[in-house]
Amino acid sequence: MTQKNRLQSGGRIDRSKPLTFTYNGKKFNGFLGDTLASAMLANGIDIVGRSFKYSRPRGIVAAGAEEPNAVLQLGATEATQVPNVRATQQELFNGLVSSSTNGWPSVETDLMGTIGKMGGSMMPPGFYYKTFMYPKSLWDTYESMIRKAAGLGRSPLESDPDTYDKINQHCDVLVVGGGPAGLSAALTAARSGARVIFADEQNEFGGSLLSSKETLNGAPASEWVNAVVEELRGYDNVMLLPRSTVNGYHDHNFLTIHERCTDHIADIAPAGQARQRLHRVRAKWVVLATGAHERPLVFANNDVPGCMVANAVSTYINRYGVAPGNELVLMTTNDSGYQAALDWHDAGRKVVAIVDTRQNPKGDRVEASRQRGLNLITGSAVIEVQGSKRVSGVSVAPISADGNKVTGSVSKLSADTVASSGGWSPVIHLSCHTGSRPVWNDDVVGFLPGPTVQKQLTAGAINGSYSTSTALFEGLNAGLKAVAEVGLSASEVMLPKAEEVNEGAPMTLFHIPHLKPTSQAPKQFVDYQTDVTAAGIEVACREGYESIEHVKRYTAMGFGTDQGKLGNINGMAVAAKALNKTIPETGTTIFRPNYTPVSFGAIAGRDCGALFDPERYSAMHKWHVARGAKFEDVGQWKRPWYFPKPGESMKEALNRECLATRESVGILDASTLGKIDIQGKDAREFLGRVYTNAWAKLAVGKCRYGLMCGEDGMVFDDGVTSCLGENHFLMTTTTGGAARVLEWLELYHQTEWPEMEVYFNTVTDHWSTLTISGPNSRKLLAELTDCDLSNENFAFMDWKQTTVAGVPARVFRISFTGECSYEINVQANYGMHVWEKLFEHGEKFNLTPYGTETMHILRAEKGFIIAGQDTDGSVHPFDLGMGWCVAQKKPFSYIGKRGMAREDCVREDRKQLVGLKTTDPKVVLPEGAQGVLDPKAPIPMPMVGHITSSYWSANLDRSIAMGFVKGGLNKMGEKVFYPLADGTVVEAEICSPIFLDPKGERQNV
Repeated sequence: MTQKNRLQSGGRIDRSKPLTFTYNGKKFNGFLGDTLASAMLANGIDIVGRSFKYSRPRGIVAAGAEEPNAVLQLGATEATQVPNVRATQQELFNGLVSSSTNGWPSVETDLMGTIGKMGGSMMPPGFYYKTFMYPKSLWDTYESMIRKAAGLGRSPLESDPDTYDKINQHCDVLVVGGGPAGLSAALTAARSGARVIFADEQNEFGGSLLSSKETLNGAPASEWVNAVVEELRGYDNVMLLPRSTVNGYHDHNFLTIHERCTDHIADIAPAGQARQRLHRVRAKWVVLATGAHERPLVFANNDVPGCMVANAVSTYINRYGVAPGNELVLMTTNDSGYQAALDWHDAGRKVVAIVDTRQNPKGDRVEASRQRGLNLITGSAVIEVQGSKRVSGVSVAPISADGNKVTGSVSKLSADTVASSGGWSPVIHLSCHTGSRPVWNDDVVGFLPGPTVQKQLTAGAINGSYSTSTALFEGLNAGLKAVAEVGLSASEVMLPKAEEVNEGAPMTLFHIPHLKPTSQAPKQFVDYQTDVTAAGIEVACREGYESIEHVKRYTAMGFGTDQGKLGNINGMAVAAKALNKTIPETGTTIFRPNYTPVSFGAIAGRDCGALFDPERYSAMHKWHVARGAKFEDVGQWKRPWYFPKPGESMKEALNRECLATRESVGILDASTLGKIDIQGKDAREFLGRVYTNAWAKLAVGKCRYGLMCGEDGMVFDDGVTSCLGENHFLMTTTTGGAARVLEWLELYHQTEWPEMEVYFNTVTDHWSTLTISGPNSRKLLAELTDCDLSNENFAFMDWKQTTVAGVPARVFRISFTGECSYEINVQANYGMHVWEKLFEHGEKFNLTPYGTETMHILRAEKGFIIAGQDTDGSVHPFDLGMGWCVAQKKPFSYIGKRGMAREDCVREDRKQLVGLKTTDPKVVLPEGAQGVLDPKAPIPMPMVGHITSSYWSANLDRSIAMGFVKGGLNKMGEKVFYPLADGTVVEAEICSPIFLDPKGERQNV
């Protein structure tokens, strides 16, 4: 198939290596070295998608990361589908399959386009808010419509076959940007012995030098680029990262780099290779040499396919050997725009006209155009483009010297391509990620990086220094300063001699005037990706939005995946004019990571499947597996659920485990309970603030149970904390709540009480916890320790440092079963040894392992709560009947005290935790069942509470339950009814939640 726009020679492509690719089901040809965008242009593909709101046909506008339109879907199979890929950044490989992301029945003929033609009146800024409010009955329909219309591509429905990596890196100097400034900085730092990471988003280093005809030292610039890259490649202290976008710049010089390792090779990465990699870099110094994006001008119908930024035209011609059309009209406000017309002419294509908005332009490129005999129209502008699916012509008219109005008659020119240049916008995104506000510069006509606390340097076009010689010089200086700052001696670097180009002053112009007012003229697009027009921005300003951040949100300017790289400055200029302000007064929006989209695969790395949610095992896990344990997942831990014997049902196993524990002794692997080591002179005071009860007088060797509440007074975790020393405590938490509790402690320490000297360390994994419970637990432990276990020496809620089975241990006499219990804590590596010794000596006592389900039954028999099961974020200690655990006279208020005092929290009819005995003792209530006082009440019945815990108790030979009932603590002995899904109604009596041993005699024996 002929590539009608491919030049016969030139470019950096390899014409000896042809490739094929597919777009919307049709096959096309390209060459090695093409991007998907250059190959599409070479084949004359004009329409690459439909616009977001108006469904207008859109073509390729730019050549790099700033491209707003050519956002495609890639993937030959369902599993390899990748949405939101810029064709300008995707290198061509053989067999690449691509498609447009919208347009029905096709991108060429889209039915939604008919609505788009009326979109100015039907879809103004904020129309979502204004239109989809009424009637309420259609909200679901509105949401469905919006969801179908939104998005740029679809996620795959099958698992990704590729592997992704993350890697942590450190360096002395990170150079961002591979153009002349970046090359100069990297070479300087590398020769001085600094550890350098050099990253650029393109597949080759060289930046703008790769797409120009510039010379350095009288030779093609590419020769100098190749020599520098080859030298850098030879240094052991240098890491070169092409195809790598520095997507985020964070505090303390922490940056993330998204490397596309094999995206340019095939749909699926070769065996043993990662598809993408995320580098997490901590750099001593950062040199930002990120360049600049050329701004298009805003004029009527400037989104018709064939409208491009001028520099992109030069890039496609010089780098890819593609002239994206036949007849060019160039509109520019500056000398650099002329280069596109010169390159177009030199490629053998017709330059219809160069339209310069300035009255009397002067400069080397202007003279070169005149010498070539090109048609130069000054003091004028392209005010409108004709064409629908491709540019067919333009309207040109004289404009005033200030660019605010049309001053003469309109002439029509025939053309199929329009290139525009409104100047350059420094790429300052990364410099803003850490909170630095950019500063407007009138000379540059753009924003420059503002002051920063980061160890950051800038060089080249990011500073508004657009000449190659200046970029090289600034890169050298940045490299020298970075080297000096890291304590190294600089090595000599001789800069090449660059061509000096004389340029005239640019004109500050963003929005081209029209014969009609902006609101009545054909659409003049500011942000191509989100269909924001100049008229839309003016409407937003008229409706009272004066902050540029509010204008952004109301119009969606800069909301696209391109982050407004091409349109934001133009949008700010339009808003400034509408508000009668300057651009500095109007300000700029905030740039945030990511600079360009990053795949979820790269973010996750290998943390997927089992690694995404790691399985954690206790030291005794193999023993549990060998004994046939069934497991449940709790806080990533594999906890034994129950231990069925051959032929046993779950109920039979639970009955056996419960009876054995109450009658003799049972053992639980409690290693997974959260353990937080707390130390510091203010540790005791800190505990008093985060727990509801008092801790000031807890003696060394003693333990205490505590409740932890949020600011709203609602319980979110509980546990026992032990005093290991005067300023040393060990806090235990629920298994699932360990991470949250540690985060909570750190949050309050850092934000509320930073003056307190207290330190937290998670030690959950450090200890194996073996809990033995039952009337024979003391006898069993006595065979393995010399510690005096008598009630007089080792009382309930004491702990002792001793040895168990010859291993140093902390033994805690605490109980979650209501039996005499001992929690044996040993260093985790000895857990299995002590566990097996307990079974050797416990055989005579019928030592029985039990799991979490038996633990739940045993604790429910005693009325002990489980945070997260019997609490749900809406109950406070008094709702639980645990007011005894709240100290009212502590000198410093605890977290949640004021929350508990709110009017809603002291109502008498609050739901309160009670016990429930079914009238038929054989019926076990389902957890979650809703209670009513009148089972015959009409539906919807007024609910008075629900069941939180419900079990069959073999020890009591009946069902037991715990749940909430409104005012339940004052309704003991009354009946409550539970209508079930099968139509039956279960009657239950409200009682104390303590079903067994209400005086606690068994645990104190």
